[in-house]
Amino acid sequence: MATTVLAIAIVLAALVIRTAVAELRVPGSGRRQWSFLSDRRALATGAVTAVVLGWVGWVASGPAATAWAVLAGLLTAAVVPPDGRDD
Repeated sequence: MATTVLAIAIVLAALVIRTAVAELRVPGSGRRQWSFLSDRRALATGAVTAVVLGWVGWVASGPAATAWAVLAGLLTAAVVPPDGRDD
């Protein structure tokens, strides 16, 4: 479990560093990158993904899979186009 949490922390840290570098290059881009956190459709899609993968992962390999499911839900929410449009 500790290895799983460490790996997820590394992935999240990489995402935060990526956002920080983008923000240094173009001010305001960090807010746009994380704007999915205020989009209901993106959050709903991410939540459904996390729940389904969490359940399947729990059945298949135990509680460590739920942490990966939450990360997958976050990443899924990040790629959902805002307002249902493909830009």
